[in-house]
Formats: sequence, structure tokens, C-alpha cells
Amino acid sequence: MIGRAEIEAAYGRISPHIRRTPVVEMDVDALGLGFPVTLKLEHLQATGSFKLRGAFNNLLTQTLSEAGVVATSGGNHGAGVAYAATALGIPSTIYVPAAIAAEVKLRRMRGFGATVIAVPDPVGQAYIECQAHAARTGALEIHPFDSDATLAGQGTVALELSAQAHIDTLLVSVGGGGLIGGILSQYQDDVRVISVETELTASMAPSREKNEQVSILPSGISASALGASAIGDRGWAAAQMWLAGHVVVSDADTFEAQRRLWEASRIVVEPSAATALAALTSGAYLPEKDERVAVLLCGANAEPDWFMKGA
Repeated sequence: MIGRAEIEAAYGRISPHIRRTPVVEMDVDALGLGFPVTLKLEHLQATGSFKLRGAFNNLLTQTLSEAGVVATSGGNHGAGVAYAATALGIPSTIYVPAAIAAEVKLRRMRGFGATVIAVPDPVGQAYIECQAHAARTGALEIHPFDSDATLAGQGTVALELSAQAHIDTLLVSVGGGGLIGGILSQYQDDVRVISVETELTASMAPSREKNEQVSILPSGISASALGASAIGDRGWAAAQMWLAGHVVVSDADTFEAQRRLWEASRIVVEPSAATALAALTSGAYLPEKDERVAVLLCGANAEPDWFMKGA
């Protein structure tokens, strides 16, 4: 399992290539919550997602070849891999499960230089074809969430946030567990970290309830980013050690969180980012008096008017 030393080393490695994303303090009345909240604006990362951190950390710790890199992704990981690969002068190929692919994310991946291959159902077939591509060509495969380099890269967002804000609790959206696994490995017991999922993508919550990793068939509005079929081994191990709690919200709650964020601040985030905020706006997570709460807004790869169409 990675620790703070690996995350600090990763931050030194990737800092020249990423943005140090800001935080904003929302006052008591801004989101209609009745208490203040700190927002970590990671959706302002260069590719519109935290995934760039893990992508760069992977590529900067590996021997790269002309065969380039290959990955499986619903969009954000693929965009991060494509951006990092192009910046480092190598080709990238992304296999995307067609069932959960969002057009805006396909455009982003292609725009950053990737060859994008959409793979029909079942969702797991994209991963099989990605592995076959790596074996056939010698391309470096970058796992979207379950590798030490990925967790260390994603954990840098917590290292960064710890220097920006003093908080008691951080709400984090969860898919495969790479982000929350990295964050937990940095904060450990210093900050209460709460996982947040939608009902149609929830694998952490049932896994914690059964005390074993549970597989699901993800769907719904957050599936392109939170649509892993199960929590990865590394994220699960970190969650067993340090995760303080878990929350599940509905797709309707996520839409409402998007709407409130837009009305309060003119910030548009994708559903996966609004999922974490929905824990507060829905009342699923109620902070204690004077509890300093932060929400990680993890991505913005959605059409600007997309959530309005669903409202």
C-alpha cells in the first residue's frame, strides 16, 4: 500500500505538468445549506478532471516506447492519459465501453490526441480488448484506478488541499476507488473522508455493508465517470483502514446539486462531481455543529447545458 512518502514524491514529479487547483469558501446561505462549505475546484484541472494527476504519475515513472500507452476509460481517465501522452510525445489509444460513453468525453479524448475505440457491450469487453492491445503492441497499459502509481497521483489532490484549507471532513465521489484510495492514503486519520455514490453506481456502500468487494452493473447519469463494476483492491484496502463513512444519493439528488451549484456560483460540473455535493444538498450527510466540511468537485466534462435539460 502506498503512503504519504509516495504521494509527496508523486507531487514533486507531476507538479510541472498540472494545475494547482483553487478552493473557494461558500458562505452559510450560498447553497441553501445553513452552514459553510469549502469546495476544492479540481474540475478546473487541465483536462477537466483529477485523472490527469494519476496519468502523469504513471507515465513519468515508466519506461515509454514508440508503442505508446493504452487505457480503458469512460472518458476522464482516457482524457488524462491522452493529454499526458501527447505532452510527453507518445501515442495513446483508449478503449471505451460504448454503453457508458458520453459524446463530450469522446470529443475530449480525441481532442487531446488519442485514438478512441468504442467497444460494444458488455462493459468489461473494453478492458479485455485494451489488455490484448497492450500484449500485441507492447504499449504501456495504464489502469484507471487500481495501481500504486495511479493512487499516488490522485492522492496529491489531498496533499494540495491540506495546504489550502483546514477541514474536518471531505466528501468524495467514488467509482473504482483510485481517487478516494489516494486521498485516504494521504489524510489517513487526520481528516474524516466520506465516500459518496449514486444508487445506480454504488459499489463502495454495499461492499462496506457486506465487508467484501461487491460487483455491480453501473448505470445512470454518473456512470461514465463512476461506472466501475467494483472497487479496486487498493482503494478497498485503504477504505477498510481509514474510510469514515459512506453515503448514497439518487440521480435526482445529483441533478439538484448541479442546479444549486450553478445558481450559487455559475459553476458547471459533471454529474460525478455533483454526486459528492449532493450528499449535502440532499441532506444525506448532516455535519455536526462547527464541523468544517469540504467537497471535492472532481470533474467538469459535461455539456454546459446538459444538466438543465434533465432538470
